Amino acid sequence: MKGGPSRTAAPDREGASTRAGSASAPDRPSQTYLLGTQDDEIERLGLQHRIWRPQVLACWRRAGITVGSRVLDVGAGPGYATLDLAEIVGPKGHVTALERSPRFLDVARAACAARGFSNVEFHETDLMGALPDLRGFDVAWCRWVAAFVSSPERLVGAITGALRPGGAAVFHEYAHYWSFSLAPRGTALESLKTTIVRDWRASGGEPDVGRELPRLLHEAGFRLGRMAPLVYVVGPKDFMWQWPASFIRIHLRHLLEEGRAEKAWADSILEELAAAEADPSSYFITPLVIEIIARKPGGRFSLLRASPVPASSAG
Repeated sequence: MKGGPSRTAAPDREGASTRAGSASAPDRPSQTYLLGTQDDEIERLGLQHRIWRPQVLACWRRAGITVGSRVLDVGAGPGYATLDLAEIVGPKGHVTALERSPRFLDVARAACAARGFSNVEFHETDLMGALPDLRGFDVAWCRWVAAFVSSPERLVGAITGALRPGGAAVFHEYAHYWSFSLAPRGTALESLKTTIVRDWRASGGEPDVGRELPRLLHEAGFRLGRMAPLVYVVGPKDFMWQWPASFIRIHLRHLLEEGRAEKAWADSILEELAAAEADPSSYFITPLVIEIIARKPGGRFSLLRASPVPASSAG
């Protein structure tokens, strides 16, 4: 449920920049994101990363990220994954982060400076525009970015060019967004999901892009290794409950602020969410995410074998 780029402009990155500015600097008008780039969204993305961190760290281990690795962080946002990667690869490794939002980049740079990381390089760039000449990476990490770009094919092509022979392309992307549901069934929340998917596709993105990525990677010459579902059933007391709950609250607030929703409709959704949180028998089924690890041919790494995991315990 990452708040991705709006489709009113080509999403995600363009041209290298060494811009350094105030952490409160706004994005340019053409660089809008679904839930914005202000403090509430930065905090939500931080919560989201903490919730998903165990799954992400396990995925990175499977992909071979370790001390000395050179990693490309594709769509780095405020840099939460970037920081973890920088710590893992250490001074002998290197992380290059690509991000379109100047606001997010300011936050990421400040966090790296506070941690004393000198092994991170940032590029303010649009993935659908002219990219920096980046090559020789061991791993490219891409989470909830392909679902928002106008051309996933172009994204895969950029990642292909950036990886060395034997390097790994690693994705966490939605593959069945409609799995996102509340039980007991919430009709108001169902209407919100319908609105989200409709607007998502109308703006040029594809919420189920994970279904297409294996084909695109195969056509680009990659050898597909791990493909596993990550979907969870969580109750109100589970930490992961906060992932969909925080998204719902912030998304509704933005819709109201932008005049794109009626207050009565938003209130009905919030009331339904509050009732579910007070009911210990309620649960969310989270949107199905697919984890993909694919290898570029060549190099010293052998093909990872796919390791299917039951959907109820994936990750």
